[in-house]
Amino acid sequence: MASELDELVEFLHSPQAMIRTIALQHLVGYSTGEQNLIFLRDNCRPVKDLKVIARDPQPPVAKAALTILANMADFVRIRNMLAEDLSFLEFIVTSITKPNEENADLFCALLANIAKDNAITNIFRIKATKNQNKDLKSSRVLDQLMDCFVKGADKKLNKFASFDYLAFVFADISRLAEGRKYFVTEQEYDGVVPLSKLLVFTEYKNVVRRAGVASAIKNSLFELSEHINLLDSDLNILPYILLPLAGPEELPEEEMFELPEELQLLPPDKEREKDHDILIVHIESLVMLGATRYGRDFMRANGVYPIVRELHLAVENEEVREICERFVQLIMADEPGEVAANQRLQITHEAAEEEPTALAAL
Repeated sequence: MASELDELVEFLHSPQAMIRTIALQHLVGYSTGEQNLIFLRDNCRPVKDLKVIARDPQPPVAKAALTILANMADFVRIRNMLAEDLSFLEFIVTSITKPNEENADLFCALLANIAKDNAITNIFRIKATKNQNKDLKSSRVLDQLMDCFVKGADKKLNKFASFDYLAFVFADISRLAEGRKYFVTEQEYDGVVPLSKLLVFTEYKNVVRRAGVASAIKNSLFELSEHINLLDSDLNILPYILLPLAGPEELPEEEMFELPEELQLLPPDKEREKDHDILIVHIESLVMLGATRYGRDFMRANGVYPIVRELHLAVENEEVREICERFVQLIMADEPGEVAANQRLQITHEAAEEEPTALAAL
């Protein structure tokens, strides 16, 4: 079997298109699992061949090459090789933004995998192709990807693509300082802060979008100097973080009217985010907002505590409950200059059972 694979991989370098195509068809299945090491031979020459084949004008041929590359991007070495190749990055982005590109979603998935490498910031060094798509007005790559993501949901921009995996691209780019700065800065071409475009997807039906957007929001909050703008301006990010955390529970009137308007009088069939990992990321965002006195005071004034309290009572997941407890300890802690509370907030299962309307008594 090893010799057969060696021969198939060698065929990727063949000058004859038919031979390359046949080899590809057989090799896709070997791009996951232990046998994918075959693509690392000869200083990763098969990967270099696949980068060439990915440009094939026949969508099925390109699809096979892209699938292997997306799988092989699990290797740090391969990710870095792809992320540092400006020409190949430009090819990926151009393909994503091309109208009616049949493999656009696969290009998005490949870019999402590449974005795990810190060299993904090279995307800021690429000049976007202008006038390729009339719906994309900016000459900046990330602006164009953002517009594809927002305008292209549910295949509204390209009948072959939903662009969902761009959410993970944004999440990983926002890990890095240059990326975070982009997401919280108003862009010249449309006068909009990019992060504000993502907020509406925190309760979207597609879990990939919800997960990626949740992480992009949390990562952007590492820009502590922007918290006031993000909370207290037209951006108004807090309701979009809280809505996925809220369920159908009825709050006492005095608590309900402390909430942002978007969370008041929610319908009785309101569903809380079901994915525990996404819940955790949103609570982590609240913890990030609590890193400044302004953020803590803002959340106290906007009824965040009752939402987290009800989440803690409703979700039987230890990781979710633990991050809820961490947040409440932060938000209920005494501030400098304040009179100490008679009793520190304690969050336990027993307290929750004894007092269902509060995590603990003060």
